[in-house]
Amino acid sequence: MDQSSTHEFVEKLHERQEKDRKNREKNGEDGPSKVLPNKRH
Repeated sequence: MDQSSTHEFVEKLHERQEKDRKNREKNGEDGPSKVLPNKRH
């Protein structure tokens, strides 16, 4: 995988996480853990 596509992927990922976080804050739905929601392992 070349650098540019990796960078693009990371950018998109962060963008999505940021949106996710804002939505959760807005909805006041702060669960028991403040861990990143998309770490399902």
